[in-house]
Amino acid sequence: MKIAEFEYRLLGPLEVLLDGRPVALRAAKQRALLAALLVDANKVVATDTLIGRLWDDEPPDGARNALQNYVLRLRRTLGAPAGTPIRTRPDGYVIDVREEALDLHRFDALVARARAAAAAKATERASALLGEALALWRGEPFADVPSQRLRLEIAPALDERRLTALELRTEADFRLGRHADVLPRLSELTASHPLRERFWAQRMLALYRSGRQGEALDCYRTVSALLLDELGVDPGAELWQLHQRVLTADPSLTVSQSADGPRTQGNLPAETTTFIGRESLLRTTAKLLDNARLVTLTGPGGVGKTRLALRAAAEASWAFPHGAWLADLAPLTEPKLLDRAVADALGIPDQSSRHGTEVLVEHLRERRLLLVLDNCEHVAEEAGHLVGTLLRSAPGLRVLATSRQGLRVAGEYLLPVPPLAVPQDRGAPTALTRCEAVRLLADRAEACAPYFRITARNQEAVGRLCRRLDGIPLAIELAAVRLGTLSAEEILERLDDRFRLLSGSGARTGPRHQRTLRGVVDWSHDLCDERERSLWAGVSVFAGGFDLAAAEAVCPDEDTAREDIVDVLAALAHKSVLTVDTTGPRARYRMLETLRQYGQDRLRERGRDVALRRRHCAYYADMTARAAARWCGPDEVAWLARLRLESPNLRAALDFCVTGQGDATAGLAIAGSLTRTRYWFFSSSLGEGRHWLTRTLALTPQAPAALRTGALALAAWITLCQGDQPAAERFLADAVRLGQDSGDEAALGVLTYMDGVFAFLIHADVRAIPLLARARDGFRSAGQTGDAHMATMLWSMATSFLGERGPALAAGHEYVTEAEAHGAGWAHSWGLWGMGLAELRHGDPRHATELFRDSLRRQRAIGDRWGTVWGVEAMAWAVAATGDHGRAARLMGAAARLLRTTGVALTGLRPLHDVHAEVERVVRGALGERAYAAAFAEGEGVRDPMRLALGRSG
Repeated sequence: MKIAEFEYRLLGPLEVLLDGRPVALRAAKQRALLAALLVDANKVVATDTLIGRLWDDEPPDGARNALQNYVLRLRRTLGAPAGTPIRTRPDGYVIDVREEALDLHRFDALVARARAAAAAKATERASALLGEALALWRGEPFADVPSQRLRLEIAPALDERRLTALELRTEADFRLGRHADVLPRLSELTASHPLRERFWAQRMLALYRSGRQGEALDCYRTVSALLLDELGVDPGAELWQLHQRVLTADPSLTVSQSADGPRTQGNLPAETTTFIGRESLLRTTAKLLDNARLVTLTGPGGVGKTRLALRAAAEASWAFPHGAWLADLAPLTEPKLLDRAVADALGIPDQSSRHGTEVLVEHLRERRLLLVLDNCEHVAEEAGHLVGTLLRSAPGLRVLATSRQGLRVAGEYLLPVPPLAVPQDRGAPTALTRCEAVRLLADRAEACAPYFRITARNQEAVGRLCRRLDGIPLAIELAAVRLGTLSAEEILERLDDRFRLLSGSGARTGPRHQRTLRGVVDWSHDLCDERERSLWAGVSVFAGGFDLAAAEAVCPDEDTAREDIVDVLAALAHKSVLTVDTTGPRARYRMLETLRQYGQDRLRERGRDVALRRRHCAYYADMTARAAARWCGPDEVAWLARLRLESPNLRAALDFCVTGQGDATAGLAIAGSLTRTRYWFFSSSLGEGRHWLTRTLALTPQAPAALRTGALALAAWITLCQGDQPAAERFLADAVRLGQDSGDEAALGVLTYMDGVFAFLIHADVRAIPLLARARDGFRSAGQTGDAHMATMLWSMATSFLGERGPALAAGHEYVTEAEAHGAGWAHSWGLWGMGLAELRHGDPRHATELFRDSLRRQRAIGDRWGTVWGVEAMAWAVAATGDHGRAARLMGAAARLLRTTGVALTGLRPLHDVHAEVERVVRGALGERAYAAAFAEGEGVRDPMRLALGRSG
C-alpha cells in the first residue's frame, strides 16, 4: 500500500497537499499553529515558543490547554492512513516532514547546490538552480497567518535568504554575459529595496557593460542621495570603488569573470517528449549520485528507468567536466564485447591490441565523468565485473545504471523505480490532474487526441484507467494513443477483458506490474491489424534502429508486400510502437526495448525468427559488400557514416553468424568487407575487427580459399597496425600456405600486397616498392578499386621513405591525383598526407606542413580517428624540418598523447619509428634536455591536439 505523502508550502500563502490534493485549513489558529511548527520542521518546538507565535504577547488564560486543543484539531485535519505527522514531546511538539516535502527546505537545498555548481565553474547550472529555487516563492510568507511574531521575526529572515539568492543569480548571469538581460530585474529590485547597496552595484555594472556609462553614473548619484536622506550615510566601499572604476573606464570592468572552464559535452540524447513527474525520485537520484559512485535504477520493463536515468544524468552533468555519456547495452548480443561497446559509446579512439577494459581504464583514470549504462539486465554479471574494475581504477567516475536486477558491485546503491503516482478512488478534476499518471496520460493524448479533456463526466474513468494500468508509463503511453478513437470508458472495458484473460492463464503469471504491462502490450498488439502485428514482430530483429530500406528488404511476408511496408511502419509509429527520427538523411525507426522483446517473442511463436535473422544477416552482408566494392569513390564518406550508424545491426548480424543457426561464412565475409572499407580504423575499433575476423576464421575451415586467404591477410594487416608483429606474422603465414596451395589468382594477388606491406613496414626493405606496384596493378585489373587505392597509398609511402627524390615526388603526386579523380573524401585526405610526406622527405618542408594541415582539416571534418594520429605526428616532423624546434616538441607531445590514447605502437612500424626517433634526436639537441621536456609536456597536456597542429604558431 502506498504511504500517504504531505507537501507543505510556506514561501507564500500557507498550503498543504496530501498526495497532491489540497488540504483545507479553515481555522485561523490551525494555520498559525502549522506555520509555527513548519518553521522549525523536524525539530521540537517548545510549548512557550508556540504560545508566543500563536498569541504574540497576549496569551489567554489556560494557553497550554488551548494549545493542546489546537494540536488535536490540527492532527484531525491532517489525518492520513499512515497517521498524523505531529508528535508530542515532553517539552513541546514536532512535525515530521519528509525530505524536501517543505518548499523552504527545497529552496535551501537548491541554493546550496547552486553554490556548489558555481564553485565548480558550472555557471549555467548555478543560474538554472537559483532560478528554480526562486520560482518556489509564491508571495509574502505568513501574509495569511494570524501571527504578528512570525511576520516580524521569521518573515524578514526568510526574505533575506530570497534576496541573497537573487544576488547570487545575478552574479551567475553576469558570468554568462547576460548583462542586458538582468537590467529589468535589477530595476525592480532597486525600486523595491532602495537601501540595499548590492543591488545598486549590480545595476551599475550591468548598465556599464551594456554600454550605458552615463546611466551607470546616474545610478550612483541616485543611491548616494537616498542613503544620505534616509540614513545620513555615504555609499559603502563597494559602491564607491565601482563608481571610481566607471569614471576612469577601468578596462577590467568590461570583462566578465570567466564562466565555465573547458568542458566536454557528452552524448546524452535530447528529449523528444515532455518529462512528467518523478520530482522526488529525481532529487533522490541526484543526492545518491552526490554520495555514491554506482547507482542502479531497478524495476520492471516499461516503468521508466531509462527516461529517469537520462533526465537525472542531464541534470547532474554540470558536476562532470568530462561530460555525461550514455552506453545503451540493449543491442549488445556478445557479452565479450561489453567493454568495446562502452568504449565506442565514450568515443575512445583505440587501435591497439590491448584488452578493452584496459583501454577504458586508461581513458577514465584522470577524468571526472558520469557514465549511464542502460539496459544491463541481459549482461548483468559482465557489467558488474566491468563497473567494479572501472570504479576501482578511476576515482572521478560515477556510474548510473538501469537494470531489472542489481549489478552486485561493492558500494552499489539500488534505487527501485516505482510506477507513477495514481489518483485515489475519487477526486475533483483539478486534484486528479496533479497525479503523475494522469498528467502523463493527458500529455501523451494531446498528440493524437487533441480534443480529449478530463471533465466531470470522464474523471472517474480516467482515474480508474490510470489505476488499472498501475501507473506504468509505457502502459499509459500505449493506452493514450487510443484516446483518439475510444473513450476512457471503452478502453477500460477492453482492458478489463484482457486482464481477466491473463488472470485465468497459468502460463502468464508473474509480478503484478509485469502482468499489467504484458496485458496492455497484448491489448495494443490485438488492436493492430494482421499486417501491423506481422511487421511488429519482423522489425524486432533489428538492433539499435533501422531505416525503410532495411525493413523493406528483411520484413516482407505473405501478409505484407514490400511496397506496403512504408504504410505499415507509419501505422506502427502512429500507435507508438515505433518512434521515428527524421533529422538525418534517412528516417530512422526505433522500438523501445520492452516492445522489441515482445516482438521477438511473437516472432518465435510464428516460427519466423531464424528465417528473418538470416534475411537480416544477408541484408547487412550485402550492405558491407557494396560498401567495400564502392570504396575509394565519391560516396565513401557517406558509406562510412552509414556503417557507423548501423553498428548495432552489424554486431547483431555477426553474432548470429557465429551461433549454431547462423552462417559463419557469411560472418567472415561481413568482417572482411568491414575491414576493406576501413570501418574498424575509421571508428577506432581495430580490436573488435580482430575479434570478429579471428572468431569467424575459426568457424570456417571449409570456406572458399580466396575468402579465407583474404580474411587472414586482413587479420594480419589489423594486428600489424596494432603493433602485434608476432600475431601478424602468424596470420600472414597461414594466408601464404592457404593461398599458395589453392593457386587462386585473387588470393595470390592479396599475398603479393601483404608481402609488400611487410617488406615496407616491418623490414624497411626497398623491395616493397615493386611488390606494392604489382599488387596495385593486379587489383586494378580485377576491378577492385578500393584495394588498388590502398596499394597505391602504401606504394607512395614506401617510395617516399625508401626511394629516390624524383620517383618519390612523382608517386606522391600520382597518389593524390588518383584520390582526387575518384572524388573520394577519405582517400583524398590521405592523398594529401602522402604528398606531404613526399615533400617532407624530398622537397619543401614548409609546403609539407600546408599539405598535412589540409589533410588534418579534412580528416577532422569526416570524423577519421585513425588519420589524425598520423597527421599530428607528421606535422611534428615537418615543423622540426622548418627549424621551429619549440613548436615541434609541443607537437611531439601532442602526438604522443594521441598515440597513447589510441594504443598505436610505433615500434612495430619501422620506417615511421625511425623517422620519429631521428626527429626527436634533432629537436632534443636543438632545444636542450630541459627545454625539450617542458615543451613536450606542454603539448602532451593540450586538451585538443588537433587545434595545436592546425595552428600556424605555437
